[in-house]
Amino acid sequence: MSFVQSTEPADEQVAREVIEAALDEGVSFFDTADIYGKGISETLVGRVLAPRRDEVTIATKFGNRLDGDQPGGRDLDARPEYVRSALEASLRRLGTDHVDLYYLHRVDAQVPIEETFGALAELVEAGKVLHLGLSEAGPQTIRRAHAVHPVTAVQSEWSVFSRDIEDEVVPVARELGIGLVPYSPLGRGLLTDLIRSADDVPERLRGRERYSGEELRHNVALADEVREVAAELGVQAGQVALAWVLAQGDDVVPIPGTKQVDRARSNARSVDVRLDDAQRARLDRLADRVRGHRSPRPELVGLEAPLPASV
Repeated sequence: MSFVQSTEPADEQVAREVIEAALDEGVSFFDTADIYGKGISETLVGRVLAPRRDEVTIATKFGNRLDGDQPGGRDLDARPEYVRSALEASLRRLGTDHVDLYYLHRVDAQVPIEETFGALAELVEAGKVLHLGLSEAGPQTIRRAHAVHPVTAVQSEWSVFSRDIEDEVVPVARELGIGLVPYSPLGRGLLTDLIRSADDVPERLRGRERYSGEELRHNVALADEVREVAAELGVQAGQVALAWVLAQGDDVVPIPGTKQVDRARSNARSVDVRLDDAQRARLDRLADRVRGHRSPRPELVGLEAPLPASV
């Protein structure tokens, strides 16, 4: 409901209509983060879901400082003392006494993951958090965190166009019995009918490699293959993109985002879309041809946390 860069008030009525449409379609898993709108998204999600809190799973994330004036320009913080304060702030905004799934949003290159997960384990023991997760962590960091306290879910970008996590992260997660939560499964609109030219690119994506200049033109043409598969099936391109992600395994739960009621409904109905072997193979080949890195900060993708001083 609010992007990372935004501090503008979000439209609560729109949020309510979208979330209620998703609930009507059977959606029960909602993902947010403290950094989205610097707390705006958590507040909205918590307020709208309050009457049905016992029916839903709420996931949120921490680790990005909401204040931008930390010593040394620190913007990531996974220190134990920050873990506790971040959770308390999220609980207040969400209006709940516990978070069902609590993720470290990005790995902090200055803090051993054992220290972070030690603090998180204490919050689980206190009943303030039920399950723990990691977002965009490297495979060894996932293993080390899991050794301290079971990791329930790993969140990374995964889509028809972004498949790098299949090399190491997915195998490690499956070895350890950890669920996979793909974010941006619609390629931030590139795999739908929302982005067809530079004029369609939202302000927040402008300047990113994948969404600019010749790379964008190439990628839009590549996404036409997704639209062609959708035409064969008589469904929307976004539903095909989601169906491809869902087909990667029963342990995969994508989290498409939208501010539109009709798209919330169509996204949920992608569970009914079935791709045949030829269609899946055609989509499988696209990622190798995409141009431009998927992230605005590649250095944080798959980052490994430092080892404890005693190691």
